[in-house]
Amino acid sequence: MAETWLVVGLGNPGPRYEVTRHNIGQLVVDELAGRRSEAFKTHKANARVAETWLRPGGPKLVLAKPNTFMNVSGGPVASLARFYSIEPQRVVVVHDELDIPFDSVKLKTGGGHNGHNGVRDVVKALDTPDFARVRVGIGRPNGRQDAADWVLDPFSAAERKELPIIVADAADAVELLVGEGLVAAQQKHHAPRA
Repeated sequence: MAETWLVVGLGNPGPRYEVTRHNIGQLVVDELAGRRSEAFKTHKANARVAETWLRPGGPKLVLAKPNTFMNVSGGPVASLARFYSIEPQRVVVVHDELDIPFDSVKLKTGGGHNGHNGVRDVVKALDTPDFARVRVGIGRPNGRQDAADWVLDPFSAAERKELPIIVADAADAVELLVGEGLVAAQQKHHAPRA
């Protein structure tokens, strides 16, 4: 039987946060579902879930968006991993990253949470940092704006023009990670843009 992967887009619930920087992980998961014409359904793990496949005959994907606020994302992630019997090594968390420029996507497995409260809560709930992260750059604010306010702001007009490209790149990174492994995905997405 093909292995199953849990791909979680972190964010905050409700229309107020839909197109804020903190919700870029959920936008990526929406893109993955849209590519497969899948709709999200309510799941008892306090999340919205779309079950699909990477490709016909390929790994199964459980695409998920927690219904909780970012800082308590871990509970739904751990519940879904238990429900689908998915080990942490096949969990992919897609999230915003302040320390990566807006037009970049980086991947890693394990390591620290880099001050990201959503990732911190997932590490705690899974009782391990050893899951894959697709880190979508949102950059740091210019000037004195507090980072906590920055992540909850909507994208700027200039960013909105680029957003579909960044979201598509991150969705491609998830597909490559699941299909060909972390190193292949890193080699493609960590290389300088041509």
